[in-house]
Amino acid sequence: MGIPKPLVQFNQAFIVASVVLSFFTTTWVLLVPFIVGVITLLTKQNPIMKVGKQFLRKEASFYPLEDRDQQLFNQWIATSCLGLSLLFFMVNLPVVSAAFSIMVLIAAGVALMGYCIGCTIRYRYMMWKYKRKKQKQAA
Repeated sequence: MGIPKPLVQFNQAFIVASVVLSFFTTTWVLLVPFIVGVITLLTKQNPIMKVGKQFLRKEASFYPLEDRDQQLFNQWIATSCLGLSLLFFMVNLPVVSAAFSIMVLIAAGVALMGYCIGCTIRYRYMMWKYKRKKQKQAA
């Protein structure tokens, strides 16, 4: 079963808002979406989407569905980048820290506009694996 698109967008908006807020307050704000990401990856349950589910006006199946595996892949990328941003912030490399958080901001922001960078990365990776497997079978 897929994930209703409004819940995916709610999570993306949460990430965008968190990163923007971190630029105006403190980088430690990124700890919140990072922890949410870790929980999501460990439990396969996104706490932000659970909150958002309460606001759905229709049954979840009435909405366009997003691929669950793709969303977990995207969450893995975002959580990794947020973790690296926090790490570089802690070791006093603010420019590198900002670069990683900006990457997350751009990816989530562009996803809200309809283009999924994580989907492109995953698709290319899957095609690379497929071609590699075919080459090994042919050899």
